[in-house]
Amino acid sequence: MVSTVIPVQPFDLVIFGGTGDLARRKIFPSLYRRMAVGQMPTDARIVGAARSEMDVKAFRKTVSEALDEFVDPKVLKPEVVKNFLNCIEYVQIDAKGTNGWPELKKLLNERSDSIRAFYLSVAPSLFEDIATRLSKSGIATPDSRIVVEKPLGHDLESAVALNRSLSQSFCEQQIYRIDHYLGKETVQNLMAIRFANALFEPLWNARHVEHIQITVAETVGVEGRGAYYDKSGAMRDMVQNHMMQLLCLTAMEPPARFEPDAVRDEKLKVIRALDPLSASDTVRGQYRATGDEGSYLDHVGDPSSRTESFVALRCHISNWRWAGTPFYLRTGKKLGARLSEIVVTFKHPPHTIFPQVDAQKGNALIIRLQPDEGITMRVTIKDPGPGGMRLIEVPLDMTFADALGEEAGVMPEAYERLIMDVIRGDQTLFMRGDEVEAAWAWTDPIIKLWSESSVRPLPYDPKTGGPIESYKLTGAEGHLWREISA
Repeated sequence: MVSTVIPVQPFDLVIFGGTGDLARRKIFPSLYRRMAVGQMPTDARIVGAARSEMDVKAFRKTVSEALDEFVDPKVLKPEVVKNFLNCIEYVQIDAKGTNGWPELKKLLNERSDSIRAFYLSVAPSLFEDIATRLSKSGIATPDSRIVVEKPLGHDLESAVALNRSLSQSFCEQQIYRIDHYLGKETVQNLMAIRFANALFEPLWNARHVEHIQITVAETVGVEGRGAYYDKSGAMRDMVQNHMMQLLCLTAMEPPARFEPDAVRDEKLKVIRALDPLSASDTVRGQYRATGDEGSYLDHVGDPSSRTESFVALRCHISNWRWAGTPFYLRTGKKLGARLSEIVVTFKHPPHTIFPQVDAQKGNALIIRLQPDEGITMRVTIKDPGPGGMRLIEVPLDMTFADALGEEAGVMPEAYERLIMDVIRGDQTLFMRGDEVEAAWAWTDPIIKLWSESSVRPLPYDPKTGGPIESYKLTGAEGHLWREISA
């Protein structure tokens, strides 16, 4: 199978924070890979903008080193690397001051007909300053795009303030709030499976679905970023954004058209239909120390911290499609495996003629985001051979690497796809301002409840599925979490 590559128009992409970790690890490698497959034109310009004092030659050297470190050597072609580095420019700039802005304007005005995009790979505290200066200096044109990374606020109040400040310089159609989970191939395939096939959509409702699980598990702890994480926690860091988006795509109604606002309208309806969470719907945890590895409290340097490194939620959506169907969400650090998946478990037939079928195991559609992106359907069949009707479970497996051959191994990473969507002006896979605010409006009350409670997060052992109490969330309704294991 050969994938189709549609080139984008020439563009100028300014990366504020161009010397930072995200730019080195994700943005520059992603752009290089797009040039390597012929999607990014050689006359595009990528402008690094940062406080560091260096010239273009020195900056190109840092970009080249990033490519060596984060791009597969098989993809690094000397001629392509040379063409890519020739696209790189650099401007030393003060986000809060006046230095560098005239130079950036002069550089971009050398060709006024190119698409202009501004990627804010910086701390959220700089978003308003940069957006304001881009607008007031005339650097941003009416067709320019601005990209902002999470965290998009710390709560509803700060999210509203951020949206308001961005809207003073850019209209909503110019603002791209990036969530890299939405750029994953499997996430988009979730929409394709639901809305492009007659097989699943008729069954995608409370009448046929027993429950849905969404898991994002990590094996790493918070070492090295404890100060940041302790002010955030799993709820703010993962649930309010990444997992909320996965929930919306899983539960939303079919949009009238596959267009940005039509898709985002339906996602917003899901968030607004979520029932408020109560304390009994949640379990919070902190990982213990093990061997010579410290605990969460050790890593954040605060023995009294009540910030969660694990959270499990039981959610219900009050609409006609999903009334009565529980959605279970869980995410955490130091768990048994690195795993992101959505599992849709279907109900058993109304009458079974095979009493030996395990009541806890029904047909399940398993959508894996990482590792090994792909989709598996768990079905029950007869065990081959004589000797009676013995039933076994088997997977109908569509791991992309197996099903699509070599092309699956070079599928674009999330940032590749999302940056190209910015250049194309396609906001389908980006969050709208009202989505962000609605998500905070749902999460804020339970976060406040936790902060006012004297109950501490429950300890759990690393390399497990989290606190044992999280299994009571599913067990109360006769369900089981899928095991988190490598």
